[in-house]
Amino acid sequence: MLQYPGFDPIAIQLGPIKVHWYGITYLVAFATAWWLGRYRARRPGSTWKPLDVDDFLFFAMLGVILGGRVGYVLFYGLGFWAQDPWYPIKIWDGGMSFHGGLLGVMLAIAIYAVRRKRKIADVFDFAAPFPGLGLMAGRFGNFINGELWGKTTTVPWGFQVNGEVRHATQLYEAALEGLLLFLILWWFTSKPRPRLAPSGLFLILYGLARITVEFWRVPDQHLSYLLGDWVTMGMVLSAPMVLIGAALMIMAYKRREPSGNVVTSAA
Repeated sequence: MLQYPGFDPIAIQLGPIKVHWYGITYLVAFATAWWLGRYRARRPGSTWKPLDVDDFLFFAMLGVILGGRVGYVLFYGLGFWAQDPWYPIKIWDGGMSFHGGLLGVMLAIAIYAVRRKRKIADVFDFAAPFPGLGLMAGRFGNFINGELWGKTTTVPWGFQVNGEVRHATQLYEAALEGLLLFLILWWFTSKPRPRLAPSGLFLILYGLARITVEFWRVPDQHLSYLLGDWVTMGMVLSAPMVLIGAALMIMAYKRREPSGNVVTSAA
């Protein structure tokens, strides 16, 4: 058994200004994605330029923040919204949804693709390997905040929290939907793949990782289980990702369209 140290969620405080660790993890996520994107853009044969990545990331950041908040309100916080009409804009009270953020990013970078006259599928594929390390950072932020704990357990790696030993499902998610997702996708996209294959693999890997951890994670108290004593909102939102991802992979390898992210001679 491990003892949860009880971190202070505030990293820095200068008078009335408070900088939370969770906010820092967002900065780490965006900075990492920016660096990885620029690294890939500089590779021989890439149709991307480092400056393209700067604009791409601006759109992605807006999609993550707006989509994450709107998604949380719609998927998890309708009851809170019914009680407080200003709840959606009270970001300082917490509440961000990965699935909402994903939809927001997809919309934002689709707009970027149209503006830059790129195929939307190619921009999705270019972005696929970048979120993993940022997701890992975000889950570390959840751990520091002491939120999203798992079920009670007797395993030796469980954490003592408020008199109970619980699974640190934030760290499980950091490992699976963060680090492992990044490593596999970074390897997979290290050479040209058929159009939409990277996007499909991202959806499959994240969906499976999230569904797996949900078996040990405690659902939001105000939602509880949606079916029986095991089906959670996270599972319901992640299952379509696996199905859509599998369909995209099958379609990608049937059509074998070359990626627009590399010049033909490099493929």
